[in-house]
Amino acid sequence: MTGRKTKTTPATDADRPRGWVAFVGSGPGDPDLLTVRAAGLLAEADVVITELPEHEPMVRTVLGLPEPTVVVDEDGNETVTEVPGPEFIDGGFGDDGQPLTHANRAKVVVKQAKRGLRVVRLMNGDPFLYASGPEEAQACAKASIAFEIVPGVSSATAVPAYAGVPLTTKNNREVAVVTCGEKVDWSQYADNRTLVLLSAVGGIADIAKALIAAGRNANTPVAMTQTGTTTNQRTVTSTLENIAADARAARIAPPAITVIGDVVNLRNTLSWFETKPLFGWRVLVPRTKEQAGTLTSGLRSYGAVPEEVPTISVEPPRNPQQMDKAVRGLVEGRYEWIAFTSVNAVKAVREKFEEYGLDARAFSGLKIAAVGDKTAAAIAAWGLRADLVPSGEQSAAGLLADWPPYDDVLDPINRVFLPRADIATENLVAGLIDLGWECDDVTAYRTVRATPPPAPTRDAIKTGKFDAVVFTSSSTVRNLVGIAGKPHASTVIAVIGPATAKTAEEHGLRVDVMAPTPSVEDLVESLADFGAARRAALVEAGQPVTKPSDRKPSARRKATSS
Repeated sequence: MTGRKTKTTPATDADRPRGWVAFVGSGPGDPDLLTVRAAGLLAEADVVITELPEHEPMVRTVLGLPEPTVVVDEDGNETVTEVPGPEFIDGGFGDDGQPLTHANRAKVVVKQAKRGLRVVRLMNGDPFLYASGPEEAQACAKASIAFEIVPGVSSATAVPAYAGVPLTTKNNREVAVVTCGEKVDWSQYADNRTLVLLSAVGGIADIAKALIAAGRNANTPVAMTQTGTTTNQRTVTSTLENIAADARAARIAPPAITVIGDVVNLRNTLSWFETKPLFGWRVLVPRTKEQAGTLTSGLRSYGAVPEEVPTISVEPPRNPQQMDKAVRGLVEGRYEWIAFTSVNAVKAVREKFEEYGLDARAFSGLKIAAVGDKTAAAIAAWGLRADLVPSGEQSAAGLLADWPPYDDVLDPINRVFLPRADIATENLVAGLIDLGWECDDVTAYRTVRATPPPAPTRDAIKTGKFDAVVFTSSSTVRNLVGIAGKPHASTVIAVIGPATAKTAEEHGLRVDVMAPTPSVEDLVESLADFGAARRAALVEAGQPVTKPSDRKPSARRKATSS
């Protein structure tokens, strides 16, 4: 809903300057280009006045804030739940849905500052470069409101850099930035200096003709980059004579930055962003609601566009008495070992400890086993150290391979506490019994299938609009297929380990990528290696670099035996 405000409770700080405004540049689009000063001011802001729809989610990502939940009642009225963080006000559009003028935006800024709050006016690019920052800052000065200017990375320099086009070299020392929204005398740009054109997409045909008429060589290289610094970035390289036709054929649309000059030729060797292994790949990430964003951030680092779909919700057991009894037994010294088979198991036991007012000291004298490095890290975050982590495969089988048999001389107690999910297999319990141990196999948490994703997402899964899907467990395979259907035959299937691969194949999916070890980092890297090899093969064959979703086989892939 346009112009809707997200209500929160403003922060309070007696020492903070009151009625103060920071004009902050958000950069060209990539959140990672936000400056350290900008991030610091956003963390302290009472109010953030945004300019673009993507600004609010950008701030929430930078500050690690949850998204607000919108609830619609029977009458269609929207209620936005309160969340921590600043109040967000749309500075791009008014309550009537119409774009705000510079003057009206300035009024919004002044009004919020006069409330005695600390205001961040977040502006696209740089506040003082082709933006309304000067006008709005003058309004603050007129109202005797203190303000600060925080420069942002300008699209005029950042977008060419992300396209692999340097604006200056040792042989090209001069550059001119031209805004093409108004009449320009192109005869003054007839020399060979580099030109950076803003707002040139619609008029590029006339601009090119004028430059050629002024004396520019018709074969002068040109690069036009759309939505630069984002994973939707696209660049067309051409010549001054042909750029209009080539841009039209490629359907280049604003916002775009155009560079004219010999520096464009360096893109052949300096293109680094659009050549990332997974650049532009739309990757489906089935996950639990509680999982951290390590997988998503890793995919983004390789140029992918991850889309998270919750498939599992981790909830407490229906009958908590079993866990209560086991925790009491742990405190009373009933167990020799406790075996954690997942991060969620660690979390469940820790929450139960906190419920009872216990801490890590209750583990004194108890041996701790972890199924893998991630689980061991979760244990370490609790101030504990795992005594046993598999030396080989990080799985229940790997844990059993290293688990010592019960020795009635060395081991005073023969019992193991195994907190785990309600859907875990029985292999670990059976293996421990074979080694002479008794097991208290306790349901510490249960996994519940999430609600189906929205219809457009389900359609994208079935019709091959996703380039890849990454499965981090067998349950994510089962639940995704259950709530959304099987991924299309063209979709690359990446799995975290052999057990997950087996489940995927049982559901009729051919596994393309499997991590060498069951870790999120290795899963991401393996998918990136697959993407890089695929890209290299296309380039070597002289074919255009496409994404898996660009070519769709007529029949669904079947699982193949190896």
